[in-house]
Amino acid sequence: MFRIVTASTSAYVEPTPSTRPTDAMEDILMEEEFGADGDGTGPSRAQAVGGGRVTGPGEAIADSGKWMRGHGTYVQDEKVLASVAGTLERVNKLVSVRPLRTKYRPEVGDLVIGRIVEVGPRRWKVEAYAAQNAVLMLSSINLPGGVQRRKLESDELQMRTFFQEGDLLVAEVQAFFADGAMSLHTRSLKYGKLKNGTLVTVPPSLIVRLKSHFHSLPFGVDLIIGLNGYIWISKTVAKQIRLDGEEAGFGEESGEGVYSSENEDISPTIRMAITRTSLVISLLAKYCIPISADIITEAYETSIRLVGESPEGLRSLGRLEVGEEVLRALALGRE
Repeated sequence: MFRIVTASTSAYVEPTPSTRPTDAMEDILMEEEFGADGDGTGPSRAQAVGGGRVTGPGEAIADSGKWMRGHGTYVQDEKVLASVAGTLERVNKLVSVRPLRTKYRPEVGDLVIGRIVEVGPRRWKVEAYAAQNAVLMLSSINLPGGVQRRKLESDELQMRTFFQEGDLLVAEVQAFFADGAMSLHTRSLKYGKLKNGTLVTVPPSLIVRLKSHFHSLPFGVDLIIGLNGYIWISKTVAKQIRLDGEEAGFGEESGEGVYSSENEDISPTIRMAITRTSLVISLLAKYCIPISADIITEAYETSIRLVGESPEGLRSLGRLEVGEEVLRALALGRE
């Protein structure tokens, strides 16, 4: 079940350093300390405390004698205070605040979608909604057809035939440079240049981490959900079975055309499906609802049930009152 987050109507009270942590917050943190594991060590990964409780700057959230401060907090007068507005999280004894609105913070292995902003010597710079541009090295891409060999000077001279400024691509975070910039790679044939679709941007904090972020939806639309908040919606590509019996990945069945910039013909029906999907995703993001392929599919089907499949119904989906009605019907259907 999801919640629609709205601003509080209560009057703002200026926090003071002498403010003690509330009993309710201490109880929440203590419950997290002795959670389902029962051994007092807590989970190994970060998890939200207080049901995703939102805290504000200057609010006391814990006792510094019992808890260690993490990102988004500071210590004053033996209390851990929030320095940003966000949701409380903890890892064992470490308490932190994840900002509600922030740039994407990458991790190795993350799937991201980015846009080429600069072509340099043996590298491309990629904008991926992070604190600084990512880097895609020439040695970190696949050559057309999946050929595996050392990159030569001739490859460097034709770098713009692979990617040029403005191109969108899907890649994986491989490592980090000394200055903190992401190093990307597209060595798998399921990564590479994106075409035949449209890009939707949402806050990265709303993306639900799943085992796979490549999805084929039942209404003729493929979805790539980047953990950096960039979501690519395109027409479904027919999958082929490889010689080893595994299903080919996105773009894998046409290795020779991986770097082609020409879009295929898209039927009016699929264009409407892509448009409806993008409207549904924007609607979910507007009300801070966590985004995954399942909730997108349910919201898509709910919108068809309420406004129909006609172009007029699709246009009405952009109106505020219609969007709220779709979300109410979706919430009732998930209870």
